[in-house]
Amino acid sequence: MLSTISEMDPVLIAAAVIPAVILLLQVYRADRLEKEPTGLLISLLLFGVIATALAIVTETIGENILLSLFDETDLGYLILSNFIVVALSEELLLLRWRTWRSPNFNCQFDGVVYAVFVSLGFALWENIGYVAMYGFGTALVRAVTAVPGHACFGVFMGAWYGMAKRWEGAGFESRSKTCRTMALLLPALIHGCYDFIATYEDAGVSGIFAVFVVLLFVVSLILVRRLSANDRYINNSGRFFF
Repeated sequence: MLSTISEMDPVLIAAAVIPAVILLLQVYRADRLEKEPTGLLISLLLFGVIATALAIVTETIGENILLSLFDETDLGYLILSNFIVVALSEELLLLRWRTWRSPNFNCQFDGVVYAVFVSLGFALWENIGYVAMYGFGTALVRAVTAVPGHACFGVFMGAWYGMAKRWEGAGFESRSKTCRTMALLLPALIHGCYDFIATYEDAGVSGIFAVFVVLLFVVSLILVRRLSANDRYINNSGRFFF
């Protein structure tokens, strides 16, 4: 992959990277109470890159298991592949390992920042690979679909992840555990729907996919604005916002 990048046209590299950078800056600016350290954020981007390597391994194993049970064109294969093999990412595990006990994780909205940085680290590296293979046209399409899509998955993950941290800070470990579970399952469900609709071979599906993507982006934007505006420190006993 590194050798491929070194051989890429700088314009293609920029086309692959800029959409993720724009979204990273937007979520960074939305962190209203206390900005996160640059070193921590860079490490989360790198963890997102690591997650792409882990995803290749787990998806290869999962796909081989499914192909032993289903034909590749079966609906069961498509559902299990998109909702379980692909959508259940390794990002939350790496996110929790890096941030859960960090002293910098002291605000609820931090969960959104951390999750989006990991998700966009994944998307950025993945995007470079796709653009290197398929060119500028692919960069344009993914700039308005896959890259912001990953950011949205991160928003939903981070919303529940930040809530989990607040519940733990308030002394409610069982509620914190429930939120951590939701931080894994809800993004996986949304990601699975995204991939399933995008890969389903039917002439009428493209319109459904466009509507789904627009709704996903709008809801994610509203969620970011609401969580940012109502952010609280972890040990603040005020109302929990979601």
